[in-house]
Amino acid sequence: MMHHAAPSAPSPTSEAFLSEAAALLGPRGLTTDPDRMDAWLTDWRGRYIGRALALASPATTAEVAALVRLCAAHGVPIVPQGGNSGMAGGATPDASGTALLLALRRMDAIRALDTEAGQVLCEAGVILQHLHEAAEAAGMRFPLTLGGKGSATIGGLVSTNAGGTQVLRHGTMRAQVLGLEAVLANGDVLDTLTPLKKDNRGFDLKQLLIGSEGTLGIVTAATLRLLPAPIGRATAWVGLGGIVEARALLRQMERALGDALEGFEVVPAHCLDSVLAHLPAARAPVAERHDWNALIECVSATRDSGALREAMEAGLAAALEDGLIADAVIAANDTQAEDFWTLRDSISAAERAIGPAMQHDISVPVEKMPEFILAASPAIESAFPGTRAVAFGHLGDGNVHFHVLAPQGAERGVWEEADGKAVSAAVHDLVSQWGGSISAEHGIGQMKVDELARLHDPSALALMQRIKTALDPDNLLNPGKLLRIEPHS
Repeated sequence: MMHHAAPSAPSPTSEAFLSEAAALLGPRGLTTDPDRMDAWLTDWRGRYIGRALALASPATTAEVAALVRLCAAHGVPIVPQGGNSGMAGGATPDASGTALLLALRRMDAIRALDTEAGQVLCEAGVILQHLHEAAEAAGMRFPLTLGGKGSATIGGLVSTNAGGTQVLRHGTMRAQVLGLEAVLANGDVLDTLTPLKKDNRGFDLKQLLIGSEGTLGIVTAATLRLLPAPIGRATAWVGLGGIVEARALLRQMERALGDALEGFEVVPAHCLDSVLAHLPAARAPVAERHDWNALIECVSATRDSGALREAMEAGLAAALEDGLIADAVIAANDTQAEDFWTLRDSISAAERAIGPAMQHDISVPVEKMPEFILAASPAIESAFPGTRAVAFGHLGDGNVHFHVLAPQGAERGVWEEADGKAVSAAVHDLVSQWGGSISAEHGIGQMKVDELARLHDPSALALMQRIKTALDPDNLLNPGKLLRIEPHS
């Protein structure tokens, strides 16, 4: 059971701030009730537990701006939070209890949806699944999804430049954002919501804010691109002998399917075994056990499912003839396709049920990924006896989740803080040696602040520090996340 420290008594300065904030936001917009705040003070993975001066839930951009000005006047740090489903502790306050936790969840309006333009304007608190449903009802589609779509919010997805399973074709959240509204550290509102195909008025400021994890501004709304709803879908599960063959299969399916290829996920035998043990009702898609599996999905707004199935069958037949694959099955319907995806999406939960593990969200160039996995896995297992390294995920965009499972009998919560940190440092060293990134889609948060400082290019770090100082000189926006800013002397 997690025990949370009791909140300390507010200082006179804090009391004055809370009184003004309460007058600004009203009882629905501000609370200091520990029971109402408690669930939002722990990150999704349960690794970080913080405290907060209060929980603010403004309902409009104007309220956010006024609140930020109030925080600036009183020197109160702000920790923005969306669905609290992040993987790097980026939306959890520290243990000091001096920060205001700013929830954008009440700002959940879809302001406008234009099917002709293929655009939707929505507020930061809109849940991803709700956006999917609204787009579908209008005959459109928002081309980004992930396992946490039922809780992840648009503001959080923008702030972390989220990825997901469709990046291969559609890109990350950065590629979906056409315009942005954000509140800056001094309370000014930056409004770039109007989408323009061409605009050369200097810096593209919205791109600076995307992926900045709330350290440069608080995203309050976004204009996002929509695509026509698909009319065809084909999904296949493939058994193959190795990760090198998986890369060759990826290239084969790109030729066979063209721009309809939307997802290419790799699942090693260990991960599939773990999921089948974790989900008693689940069944392996193919009869034989294979060292590696691939989950392939193609989607089209112009070709129906029958045409996509034919193209996929042709591609898989050629791969079989070339000796790239051992077996394959194409989903007979959407239900079976979703069953395939359930196997993929349940890996993290299944691995977590086995015991402690260090999870790494890493990327290297697509062409290097198989060799990286073949080199890094035995290197880590040799350096840390008893561990098991497993890699799975988005081979198509060079991003895999590289998990290192603890030795049998390791104590959860203890192993991660001891050997686990050394494991992560070793993994990150290998990733850097291969020219990759220690964070492919989950952000830096507080989890990887020190590792980013240790491994990132010093010139890039210095530039990021200068930008942060220029836009947030008092370091009030999400302090301690992404960058380690030393306090003023």
